[in-house]
Amino acid sequence: MRLQDLSAALLELDASHRRRYRATLESPQGVDIVIDGEEYLSFASNDYLGLADHPSLVRALQQGADSWGAGSGASHLLTGHTRAHQQAEEELAGFVGREAALLFGSGYAANLAVLTSLVGRGDAVFADKLNHASLNDGCLLSRADFQRFRHNDLEHLEQLLAASDAPTKLIAVDAVYSMDGDQAPLPALLALAERYDTWLYVDDAHGFGVLGDGRGSVAAHDLSSERLIYMATLGKAAGLAGAFVAGGRPLIDWLVNKARTYIFTTAQPPALAAAVGVSLRLIAEAGERRERLGQLIVRCRQRLDGTPYAGQSATPIQPFVVGSDENAVRLADALRRQGYWVPAVRPPTVPENGSRLRISLSARHELSQLDALLDLMLGQAAN
Repeated sequence: MRLQDLSAALLELDASHRRRYRATLESPQGVDIVIDGEEYLSFASNDYLGLADHPSLVRALQQGADSWGAGSGASHLLTGHTRAHQQAEEELAGFVGREAALLFGSGYAANLAVLTSLVGRGDAVFADKLNHASLNDGCLLSRADFQRFRHNDLEHLEQLLAASDAPTKLIAVDAVYSMDGDQAPLPALLALAERYDTWLYVDDAHGFGVLGDGRGSVAAHDLSSERLIYMATLGKAAGLAGAFVAGGRPLIDWLVNKARTYIFTTAQPPALAAAVGVSLRLIAEAGERRERLGQLIVRCRQRLDGTPYAGQSATPIQPFVVGSDENAVRLADALRRQGYWVPAVRPPTVPENGSRLRISLSARHELSQLDALLDLMLGQAAN
């Protein structure tokens, strides 16, 4: 894009209702928030357990900063790998039942690390059509043969696997799909990975902390295999920031030596790592919060069942698909005027004609708050 073309291109985004703007949050993350000086009831964060401003996590961060300072100051392979990082990795590995774990600054960095370190030219990677952008970017950057299979279509995936003679193959999926909230068939995917001698890489950004008693989607299915690679983020249900990859010790040692997004970046602040243990304890003790989330999910599905907007999600991500970009923006604006923050999601984040409002549920929401939101949404969408 040439410099002189930027303004015209931005005007085109305006005309198609696809220009994005940032809102400035002026309060801690939560259900009741302040944006640009106005108070809203938010259904727009991934803070599913409501831990982002939990007093115990805040204190853990403060104590971590007191002990370790503000920044790490170096990459992990120089002097940036502190005892706080090491302990967090050991705790994470134990929590999800794997031999070892490796911390990353973000889920995006973790996805790029795994995919570009395990497959390359001459290899093949098989990815679900609805995978997150970071998985797709990792597949592209790996330079492997990048093949996409129809969403959750195991028959299509097996056809592609059977036709491939690549020496190294990898299946990449989201455990919970971020815009639809539905889940990957992990047991069947692992069975295919075993049958075709393939890695299975699972991005559990939206399942960790919520599913499997908080230990994530893989734990929910009681799956175990050396060829299964697990990634989860710490900035959603865990209430912190960053991500981790967990698997066998040889895999983690390989990533330490080959993952460019790990080697060539400064380690995350050790104060964040120092708070991981507290986050894991809160997740383990959050049974009542997960039960409340379950009640909200059931209520949302009951209210939307039989309407044109119903999805198939059994997770805190509840899509309200309206179709056109203009209608999605109009509905989001109408809700905002009533004090509800539920932003419109438009292509390329979702498919063409799949614009929607993404209702993100938190354990801190009340059933009455959800009912009031749905009353407004259904009423406005019908107009």
